Amino acid sequence: MMPGPVLRWIDRAGVGLALVLPLFLLHGRGIAEGCVGVLGALFLVQCGVRRDWGWVRAPWVWWGGAWWAWVVLCSVPWGWAASGQALGAGRFLLLVAALEHWVLREAGVRAWLGRVLRWSAVYLAAQSLLQFATGRNAFGWPRGADGELTGPYQNPRAGAPLSRLLFPAVLPVAERWLARGWLVAGWLVVPAAVAVQVLIGQRMPLLLVAMGLFVVALLLPRMRFGVLTAAGFATMLLVATSVVSPPTFNRMVTKFAFQMQRFPESHYGLIAARAVAIVEDRPVLGAGFDGFRRECEVPAYFRDWRGGDGMGAAICVQHPHSFWLQAAVEGGVPGLMLFGGLCVAWLRRLGRGLWGPREGGGPDAVRVGLFVAALIHLWPIASSTAWTSMPLGGWFFVLLGLGLAETRAYMAATSAGDDHG
Repeated sequence: MMPGPVLRWIDRAGVGLALVLPLFLLHGRGIAEGCVGVLGALFLVQCGVRRDWGWVRAPWVWWGGAWWAWVVLCSVPWGWAASGQALGAGRFLLLVAALEHWVLREAGVRAWLGRVLRWSAVYLAAQSLLQFATGRNAFGWPRGADGELTGPYQNPRAGAPLSRLLFPAVLPVAERWLARGWLVAGWLVVPAAVAVQVLIGQRMPLLLVAMGLFVVALLLPRMRFGVLTAAGFATMLLVATSVVSPPTFNRMVTKFAFQMQRFPESHYGLIAARAVAIVEDRPVLGAGFDGFRRECEVPAYFRDWRGGDGMGAAICVQHPHSFWLQAAVEGGVPGLMLFGGLCVAWLRRLGRGLWGPREGGGPDAVRVGLFVAALIHLWPIASSTAWTSMPLGGWFFVLLGLGLAETRAYMAATSAGDDHG
């Protein structure tokens, strides 16, 4: 039996890693990868020492384990590189389990992680606003080629993480201010955050935020005025960018409308057609982990939606820009079904208790924000990075782990359902 002091050290190390992980997701993705791996390993060690494996009974763990095992099996024919990468993908499932069942059991730790995530969102927003006002961020980098605000980065990649962090960061603040009677501040904080998302100028994150606002309006009646204000203000700001920031307007409105009108012929449409061609040829076992990168340039898959060659190898990228298409390419139809089951299991768990009234005002804003963050990330009709791509994948899994831990605390407090449900 491992001595108590060593176990306490492992517990503290786990908490420390969880709290610094968002900082390295902002800057230092290689270190963040290391934190994820070490956190998962420590979780397994303390489970073994304490002989506490109850977390494996959670439905999402069964779905996740089945999906992961299937992708590993589908990757075996493609050699050690594909198999090793598939095995490594399991570290993110371990991260979520570690956060839910071990590191974030205490309310104080959850609160601290919430603060770190909130200040991460503030940092992304502040760097974006600085670049909007002066033309450069704090590191001296200018806007993106199409006028996007890059936040603290050299390339335009601030919009996606901010869209995931926005609701968990802003909704608890709005709720707290409204409860204190600061009505104007409580109603305006959401529109202010959405305005930053508009100014950043990345289309898909903004569309996902718009969907998230709709869900918030459904779940939190007391915040509907702020949500409606945010929607109206964002629309007016988007129109105003035609004057104050023409490149942003061109990318967000003109270019987007053109792409939607000609989606089958667009780059995204051709990539989707290529992914479907691969799945049609390999419907059961798929092409294994990272299969799209390997198979995209195979001439047999040079097809588009209208009988052409889909521009051949010229359209090839590292992944199909969709988690769901990626799951189908890597694991065939069974892999897609298992991945879908995992997403539903996560959202079902996160949504426990969100649809009932809480003193007439709706559920806890913290949990609603975390549910919305997961929903917009997993939404199937969206352009995305690769499933385990850092840092965006890291942001999602941290937010997911926090959301599941908050759900466990809620279920324990209300004595509803079993502890492993």
